[in-house]
Amino acid sequence: MLKLPKLPDRTPVKLTVTLNPELHQRLQSYAALYRDTYGTTEPVADLIPYMLDAFLDSDRAYARAQKEDRPSRQDAVGGRKRQRVAMASGRQPSEPED
Repeated sequence: MLKLPKLPDRTPVKLTVTLNPELHQRLQSYAALYRDTYGTTEPVADLIPYMLDAFLDSDRAYARAQKEDRPSRQDAVGGRKRQRVAMASGRQPSEPED
């Protein structure tokens, strides 16, 4: 199973970046594996925000630095995680959980 779960329904967001050819190929390969795993074709530009979010969430040094720099950031992070959980379950972030 991929580390990145199947994306929830969402409104597309336009993303413009400049990539080197090697990274572009790796992202295309990842999108192909995503398609093979979940049976849904997703554009690389739609996968990237979720990949970056997962990367930042799994970077312990980054989390430690954020915690040391801004102790009050924990509330913002918790809110963002609740929003992602709500999105994944098909609820709006403001809707209560069942």
